[in-house]
Amino acid sequence: MLTVEKLTKVFPGGIVALKDVSFAVSKGEFMAVIGLSGSGKSTLLRCVNRLITPTSGRIIWDDTDITKARGPELRRIRRRIGMIFQQFNLVKQSSVSTNVLSGRLGYVSPWSSLLGYFPSEDRVRARRALEQVGIPEKIHERADTLSGGQQQRVAIARALMQKPQLILADEPVASLDPVLAHAILQYLEQLNREQGITVLCSLHFLDLVHRYATQVVGLKAGELVFQGRPKELTRERFREVYGEEAEMATLGKPLD
Repeated sequence: MLTVEKLTKVFPGGIVALKDVSFAVSKGEFMAVIGLSGSGKSTLLRCVNRLITPTSGRIIWDDTDITKARGPELRRIRRRIGMIFQQFNLVKQSSVSTNVLSGRLGYVSPWSSLLGYFPSEDRVRARRALEQVGIPEKIHERADTLSGGQQQRVAIARALMQKPQLILADEPVASLDPVLAHAILQYLEQLNREQGITVLCSLHFLDLVHRYATQVVGLKAGELVFQGRPKELTRERFREVYGEEAEMATLGKPLD
């Protein structure tokens, strides 16, 4: 269980990114986080793994207060949380293998990682992770020679190397065409269903939310304005999140 309690983040200059956000995610859920750009989606996900430190509030995961964790305890928590970014965050000049193996950095010494030394079992695991996302033949190629969809698959394989119990996906398909978007989300869905990995994924398009999510939270100007099942996201509730002007652009067509 992941519980967010009255989470608030105020950036320098008084910019309020999140304000008293509270919700809970049961283990094994695929939760979509929706909202316009600037609504606080990315800030929320980054607070969960403490890439951003909240101003106030708590994030409790399996009875551990993530917001209080420091040093070795925080590193142990982060080992269990995979992160997938919109722009992939790969080392473009390095090989696919090196990028995937970087998912094990929390498990090896800094000196070993600097020398590029990883145990043989990690290298076997890296190949298996690439097999899971359908691109084992790319293992020795440079990351910057791959297509956008292939690079995102590498990013998923990297996250798998952590043996995560939770995956945070920050708009992972925003820069991909619709066909690739479905392919990437299908990989996340497979991990969610077959391995029981909880997924928090920020998304823009309602058809993707209805297809993949089991739960939804909606943010508007940093505040929680919706939480429920995808089928409960009616036209009226959708407007509460996106507003009238954004409806057609985001939906593509009116809700039934």
